[in-house]
This record gives sequence, structure tokens and C-alpha cells, in this order.
Amino acid sequence: MPDPQARQPLGAQEDAAAGGLTAGTSGATPEPGAPHGLWTDAWRDLRRNPVFLVSALLILFLVLVAVWPGLIASGDPHRCELIRSLEGPSSGHWFGFDTQGCDVYTRTVHGARASIAVGVCATLGVALLGAVIGGLAGFYGGFWDALLSRIGDVFFGIPMVLGAIVFLSMVSLGGIWPVVLIIAALGWPQIARIARGAVITAKQNDYVQAARALGASNTRLLLRHILPNAVAPVIVMATIMLGTFIALEATLSYLGVGLRPPTVSWGVDISAASDGMQFRNAPHILFYPAAALSITVLAFIMLGDAVRDALDPKLR
Repeated sequence: MPDPQARQPLGAQEDAAAGGLTAGTSGATPEPGAPHGLWTDAWRDLRRNPVFLVSALLILFLVLVAVWPGLIASGDPHRCELIRSLEGPSSGHWFGFDTQGCDVYTRTVHGARASIAVGVCATLGVALLGAVIGGLAGFYGGFWDALLSRIGDVFFGIPMVLGAIVFLSMVSLGGIWPVVLIIAALGWPQIARIARGAVITAKQNDYVQAARALGASNTRLLLRHILPNAVAPVIVMATIMLGTFIALEATLSYLGVGLRPPTVSWGVDISAASDGMQFRNAPHILFYPAAALSITVLAFIMLGDAVRDALDPKLR
């Protein structure tokens, strides 16, 4: 009597083998009392975690402010009245005025756009580049693993702040994209190492070996069987690094090599307010943009910690 499985296409045979070996992680609806998948359990834990809820709501508010700053600040961040230079907080101008007579509240609100945009774009670039390089190194191994790992070690040995200062000091442009590109170019090795380790661990699982025995191609193994089980640590690290990159943009702007006027960002405003005499006479010009930067970075780090706790089975 012919074997019914022999008449099934390759993809169906792979899904059957993988489904039998990884019960509870496939797309099928689990039986009552059966174990849930990793992402289902993680989302359940995140909804019960107050740290995640607070950080997620704060980040959602910051993103809305970055996209539509006019929702809470209707003024023009470039409109300045020199006669009001260094005036303190007052009615209608809650954060006072800076050295040039610009409204600090308006500039703090509008500064979220550039700072968060740099962090998000740089994180996407780092995660994509690092995941691809690390995933290929871990999957193919051998010569390619050695080559890609050594290239990563070269970039990993370059201090990010120092490398960014050297590169950006040679670029006359002061916009967002040079900062994003240099952060992505120097920040991917850490993600690559994590992706490489996750792929090496995932490709040794039984369901991957079963799919390989059934004739699955390398592309199918990577995209269908390995990537879904290796992406969690990359997401966790990328979430934490996002806040770090926002702080890095502020550092570079403070040093005068990152974003530059007329771009409005927290780093630019902190740099403008860094004069010691001005800070002693009008501390508000430094306090508010620095506080906005600190709260944003803290929110992303808290979100990354909550996601890590939810996705790491060892912490359950």
C-alpha cells in the first residue's frame, strides 16, 4: 500500500515533521492545556509587566510627539526674540527662553523628531546588517564564518564614539543621514555576534535536521525554520540599543560633529547650553532638553529589559 506521505509535496512534509518535533510552537491552534508558543507566552507576560506598560505608553507618546509635534507645541522652534534671552519660565512659556531667545519648550518638543529618527533609523540599519552577516556566518560556518567573524572583530575594535567623530568631522553635511550611516556602520558587530550564536543554536534542533533530510533548500531552512527561532535575541538587543543610539546622537551633537543647527534636536540644544556661565545664570536651558533625553533613553532601556525577560526562557 503506498505511503500517504510520499504523495505530499516537500513543504507539507517539512511542516509535518517540524510540527511533530516542535509542538506548541507551530501556527496550529494548541489543544486546551497544551503549551503555547514563545511569542504567545511572551505577549502574555508583557501585558502583565508594569515596566513594559509604562515604558510602552511613554514611548508611544514620544513617537506621537516626534511625528506630530504641533499636537502639544504650536510655536515655531526657529522663532527667536533676542530681547527675551535667558528669561526664566513664565505663563505661556513653561520652560523659559534660551540664549538666542528661542522658546525652550517648543524646541524641546520639536527636538524629539530628529533625536528619535536617528535612533530608530540607526537601529533598523544595525539590526538588518548585523542579523544578515551574523546569520550567514552562523549558518554556513567554516570559511565564511571565519571571514565574516574577523571582519566583525575589526569593526568591533573601533570605538564607536571615536570612529564617529573621525568620520563625521570629515563630512561637511550636518543632517540626519550621515549620523545614521556611521552608527549603522560601526554598531552592527554586536548584533552580528548575537545573531550568529542564535543561528548556530537553532540549526542544531531536530526540526531543522528533519527539514534538511527532507530536501529543504538553505534559503528555506533559513527563512522558515531558523529565522523565526533566532530572531528573539536580536529584537531584544536592538530595542536596548535604540536608546543607546539616541544618547550617542546627543553626544555627537554636543561635540559639534553630529546634528548641527538649524536642525533642532536635544543634543544641539544641550551643546548650545553647555557654557558654564549660562548654565549658572539660567539652568533651565540645559535641564529640560537633558531631562527629555534621559527620559527617552530610560524608556527604551526599560522596554528592552521587559522584552528580554519575556523572551528569555531561562528567566521564566
